[in-house]
Amino acid sequence: MDVGLACGTGTPATDKDINSMVSIESMSLMATTVSLDEETKDMLQRLGRKGETYDDVIRRLIKEAGWTQLDDRWNEILESDEFIPLDEL
Repeated sequence: MDVGLACGTGTPATDKDINSMVSIESMSLMATTVSLDEETKDMLQRLGRKGETYDDVIRRLIKEAGWTQLDDRWNEILESDEFIPLDEL
């Protein structure tokens, strides 16, 4: 069985090397369990799009919230006259 080369050594990989590689790869797949009320879970399902995971839905909502906050701050600046047009500098 061809197991490849140990990282950066040019020598055949041992069982220990392979186990280390598998451990490192599986570390990147770790997940966290989050407890939700049934109502919250239903809300996430309704907000989800076809093919999205709960993680996808939550990430999208966080990104959208960031844009909303930025837009709100921009509007505050415009309303409070903190904004100085470049042609007035």
